Amino acid sequence: MARRANGEGSISRTTDGRWVARVTTGYDKRGRAIRKALYAKTRAEASRRLMEFHAQHARGLSNIDGRTTCGEWFQRWLSDTVRVTVRPSTFRAYESNVRLHLIPELGRITLAKLAAAHVRRLIAKKLDEGLSPRSVQFLRANLRAAVQQAVADGLIGRNVVDFVKGPPVPRFEVRPLDAGQLRTLLDGVHGDRLGALLICAVTLGLRQGELLALAWEDVDLEVRSARIVRTLGRDRTLGEPKSRSSRRVVPLSVLAVDALIHHKERQELERDFAGRRWREHGLVFTTTIGTPLDARNVGRYLRDTLERLELPHQRFHDLRHACASLLLGENVHPRVVMDLLGHSQISVTMNLYSHVMPAMQREAADRLDAVLGRE
Repeated sequence: MARRANGEGSISRTTDGRWVARVTTGYDKRGRAIRKALYAKTRAEASRRLMEFHAQHARGLSNIDGRTTCGEWFQRWLSDTVRVTVRPSTFRAYESNVRLHLIPELGRITLAKLAAAHVRRLIAKKLDEGLSPRSVQFLRANLRAAVQQAVADGLIGRNVVDFVKGPPVPRFEVRPLDAGQLRTLLDGVHGDRLGALLICAVTLGLRQGELLALAWEDVDLEVRSARIVRTLGRDRTLGEPKSRSSRRVVPLSVLAVDALIHHKERQELERDFAGRRWREHGLVFTTTIGTPLDARNVGRYLRDTLERLELPHQRFHDLRHACASLLLGENVHPRVVMDLLGHSQISVTMNLYSHVMPAMQREAADRLDAVLGRE
């Protein structure tokens, strides 16, 4: 029988009757060989496992380390991959999921032994603990991304998360304010310190972070346009927009221009009153001393305003929905609405505002009747 070449591995029988295939996987810092043992009940099975190992080696999966735990890998993934590829706010969300959910539940399991059953138990447990289906779906997405990176790095051969479906997420039904309710809102905030903020939200359809990061240098009141080039996170730090398509120039309505002119006059008075306490950031919407607004305070202002005007409860983001729904209802082309909102694909716009489609389709049918001579 020919002798195995160096590194091919060897098969022998142990004292307890099992068979073991041993192969060198690398060398440590002192130059000593790192050996991996593959145990089996028969010599044939041990030989098969050894061949599988060499097949993995040929496909670039030679870095399998049975000692690396999921917890260790999650931490490495966060620091080496997530931290340098996503926005700080996104990183904080990933880190929170890893720290609060993934490591406590899966951290002690070795990465090589992570199985679909572990993922199923994780999903079921988190739903039982009261996490919403949407939150659990996001948690599964984080786990899938972490494991997929391990596959890409050649640490494991497949992504077991792909074999486990997440919970169904109820479709969010957009119920924005209608035109009459929006007029009530705009009339009701006239003269409010942050009235211009809500007027811009309704007439421009900007995201909350985009509005709170808007700088005067990016607003041209004469040309009636605003450049969207940054966003404000919940920690009140400025960052990049959500996507490339989120960088855009939007036209300002006359309502928005008038509101911003009066808002700027008010802000100049606040700057004079604050004196040395003023902290200049160049932002359009600020606190009374010039610092960025807290998103939670803005949300409370909207809530109190809606209650005062006896209007239905709305999230700040729902004002963006109201703007888009109103434009589509007025037969503004969906592509134009997509560009104004900063969506990356028109399918995103149409899926979000499918509730507007029946009326648009009915009007299309009526137009056909008019063109073809049917009253």
